[in-house]
Amino acid sequence: MFLLAENIKKSYGTVNVLKGIDVNIEKAEFVTIIGKSGAGKSTLLHILGTLDKADEGKLIIFGEDVTRYSSDKLADFRNRHIGFVFQFHHLLPEFTAYENVIIPAMIARRRETDYRIKAEQLLDYLGLTDRMGHKPGELSGGEQQRVAIARALINDPSIIMADEPTGNLDSTTSAEIHELIARLRKELGVTFIIVTHNIELTELSDRSLKMSDGLIIKT
Repeated sequence: MFLLAENIKKSYGTVNVLKGIDVNIEKAEFVTIIGKSGAGKSTLLHILGTLDKADEGKLIIFGEDVTRYSSDKLADFRNRHIGFVFQFHHLLPEFTAYENVIIPAMIARRRETDYRIKAEQLLDYLGLTDRMGHKPGELSGGEQQRVAIARALINDPSIIMADEPTGNLDSTTSAEIHELIARLRKELGVTFIIVTHNIELTELSDRSLKMSDGLIIKT
């Protein structure tokens, strides 16, 4: 069992955002979550990624029911096993690309010699060797997103979760990021779960989960 969510429900005040979601995702699978705005896609992604907690239901990852974890244990689990990529990068503007990439490894207290080598390897793999010392404001949108992907990969996660990772990019750059995601899945065996409105990205995925009004209506 890799990732299993059962009867996930979530409300904010009187608004029922998720109304009983069941999801089963396999290792190294590439899954997109689609649907209109307000369908509950991002809320579901945040719960699957342990950034938020469901009001009801179970979330089992690697055979462990993480809904029973304390906040500290959950934060440690998330940092070690799950990487995140968002639409607006969330890079720290005062730090270089290299420094942004190593932050999760520093939080995880990995050995400095290990994460420094890993960061350089990732940035080279993503075509950013000559941009390591540049700050986010000196990078293009596509370069910033590749830095964000390197940051998501620095702790060797089993799962990458992304929320509209190409939603803020032009069509050419979006296509490059899509191809990169497909290559990473194939070469590194990472599971990708991605919320998107992009048809081209959904066509690259193994399957799409279509959401409407807080429910999955098609898989």
